[in-house]
Amino acid sequence: MTEITIGTLSLWEHLRTALAGRQFIDLTHAFHPGQPHFPAFPNEVREALFSLEQGDGFTAHRYSIVGQWGTHVDPPSHFIKGGRTLDQIHVSEMILPLVVLDITARVAEDHDATPTLRDVQDWEHRNGVIPESAFVALRTGWSSRWPDPAAMANRDADGVSRTPGWSLDVLQFLIKERQVAAVGHEQTDTDPGRATSRQDFSLETYVLGQDRWQIELLANLDSLPEAGAALVATWPKPEGGSGFPARVFAIC
Repeated sequence: MTEITIGTLSLWEHLRTALAGRQFIDLTHAFHPGQPHFPAFPNEVREALFSLEQGDGFTAHRYSIVGQWGTHVDPPSHFIKGGRTLDQIHVSEMILPLVVLDITARVAEDHDATPTLRDVQDWEHRNGVIPESAFVALRTGWSSRWPDPAAMANRDADGVSRTPGWSLDVLQFLIKERQVAAVGHEQTDTDPGRATSRQDFSLETYVLGQDRWQIELLANLDSLPEAGAALVATWPKPEGGSGFPARVFAIC
């Protein structure tokens, strides 16, 4: 195999130097039957086809899951007819500069809270302009409720889900003005719970309609700096896939 070199050093030597002393933070929930999920989706079914514990020579499971299960990726085709599918998202898009937009304090006071343009302006005042092709993660503190389905849904007496979400003006600014590549969040949906409770998924439709992808149900955003980290998001490559559990981590 030919080794890629930069000057007199191999690419790996450059990477090894750049990664030395860095933290690797897993942003992924381990999925399992009974976990929180979109109510219209069936539960996971897991079957051991072969088991070392039962005397077989190896262990192998069959998993029956919907694509949007646990920490997962949504490509444009999830909501948009003719949109890119999972196998059409190039691997070069899977490592991105990471921006963490933190509204945790406001969510603690108001479960319906959403980010504002002032939040973005304040972030840029502290850190500089959001880099092009960034991944912007909305930190709300909601992942601390995982894996309790009732706590994640947080329904009031009328059955309305009271959860935070994105806002249209912020998403429009990030995509149109800052040309971000993708977004992510801790809660189950892009749209706030009050919207999804009336079957309003207009914000998710907007994101995917702009040929962006997203990661839902992120974990451990509270372990990240708001700027300066890199995000790596990977997933299997089903042909024509409209969503799949993802393994996501940050290097900071």
